[in-house]
Amino acid sequence: MLGPAPAGLWLVAQMMFSGSAWADAIVRLDPEPEWRNTDSITELVEVLDTWLDQNTAFQRPETSPTIEFISASYAVSVQGSSASSFVQTRGLFDPESSTIYLILPWDRKNSHDASVLLHELVHARQVAWHYYCPGAQEEAAYRLQDNWLRERGLHAKVNWIAVVLESGCNRRDFHPD
Repeated sequence: MLGPAPAGLWLVAQMMFSGSAWADAIVRLDPEPEWRNTDSITELVEVLDTWLDQNTAFQRPETSPTIEFISASYAVSVQGSSASSFVQTRGLFDPESSTIYLILPWDRKNSHDASVLLHELVHARQVAWHYYCPGAQEEAAYRLQDNWLRERGLHAKVNWIAVVLESGCNRRDFHPD
C-alpha cells in the first residue's frame, strides 16, 4: 500500500506542471539562428541590423558605427560620470565618434553578449532623434534587447524600475537646498 507522497515530490511536481519555474527551465530553439553562425563581427552587425529594420521605426545610420573591444577598466574612463546604476555595463556607444565599445570578455556566439551589441546598435540609430537626456534612450534600447532575447527563450537581466526612472529624465535630488 502506498502512503501519501512526500512533500518534496509534490513540490517538484508543482514546478514541473505549473508556473514560471518550469517555463524558465525550458530551452527553446532559436527561431533565427543565423546570428550564431556568423563568421565575423561585421556579419553579426548585419544580421542584428536586419532584425532592427524589421522590428523598429529607428532608421539604420548611413554608415555603420565603428566597433572596439575594451577592458572593463578602460570602460570606466570612457563612460565617466554617465555611469548607470541599473545594470553592469557590457557595452557603450559614443555618438560623437559613432563608436560602439564592447567590454571584454565578449563572445559573439553568446546570446546575451550579442544582445549587448544589438542594444548599442539601437543607440547608433537613435542619434537622429531628439532626447531630453541621455537616459531617455535607454528604455527603448533595453526593450528591443529584451524582445530579441525573448525570441530565443531568454530575457534581459535588467532592473526595469531603474530603467524607467532613468528614462524619465527626472532630477535625482528632490531635497531643498
